[in-house]
Amino acid sequence: MNKLELMKTANEVRKGIVTAVHSAKAGHPGGSLSAADIFTYLYFEEMNIDPKEPKKADRDRFVLSKGHTAPGLYSVLAQRGYFPVEDLKTLRHTGSYLQGHPDMKHIPGVDMSSGSLGQGISAAVGMAIAGKLDNADYTLLGDGEIQEGQVWEAAMLAAHKKLDNLVVIVDNNNLQIDGAIDEVNSPYPIDKKFEAFNFHVINIDGNDFDQIDAAFKEAKTVKGCPTAIIAKTIKGKDVSFMENQAGWHGKAPNDEEYAVAMADLEKVGEALCQM
Repeated sequence: MNKLELMKTANEVRKGIVTAVHSAKAGHPGGSLSAADIFTYLYFEEMNIDPKEPKKADRDRFVLSKGHTAPGLYSVLAQRGYFPVEDLKTLRHTGSYLQGHPDMKHIPGVDMSSGSLGQGISAAVGMAIAGKLDNADYTLLGDGEIQEGQVWEAAMLAAHKKLDNLVVIVDNNNLQIDGAIDEVNSPYPIDKKFEAFNFHVINIDGNDFDQIDAAFKEAKTVKGCPTAIIAKTIKGKDVSFMENQAGWHGKAPNDEEYAVAMADLEKVGEALCQM
């Protein structure tokens, strides 16, 4: 995909996120929207995957460590063809396979059940150890999530095992459920911490596909250590009333707000079509 196609796809992913959370009347839109560009790049450009064969042994694996942003993962999986886009409207509904957090037993394309913050990166490290010869592993963490001690235990092991097939992405939108991360329990400087744990570190604008592309290409050249991509993003990206608002960490839009959000995303789509 070229950059414009990726941008258009990410916009569709954002529409799916808003639609799913509105339909569920619950969920986590803010961090799903901030990471939509990263989700899109991973599933449409970066990873060796096949929606027709979601369990193929030599696939690259992705662990959504911040599992509460499942609407973002589900939306990109639907766009990629793992299941119908229409099913996003069943998010969190009784009897739906699209639960509030990723479920590897029932959702095609989900490699790890997650939701307990801090645990996903540990699972990804284990997968990367097992897959050292033939696959790459990726995990997306929230910047608030890295306040968890288990994250750093996993990081220490990843570097010790020289897991150059592991890419850790931190969605640094600077907001968590209780407010700004630097006011709740600051993990800054994030890049220096990962450097101290012997990671190769790349700082990027996580909503810029040129920088995302360059970062993942650079990660492929790294030998002898894992890579951490610190992606500065905008929480609630492209939805006017959600951008940089901690209150939209875990709240669903009502009908009126949903209409505004979808109109915002339609405008983004129209602008992209004129490029």
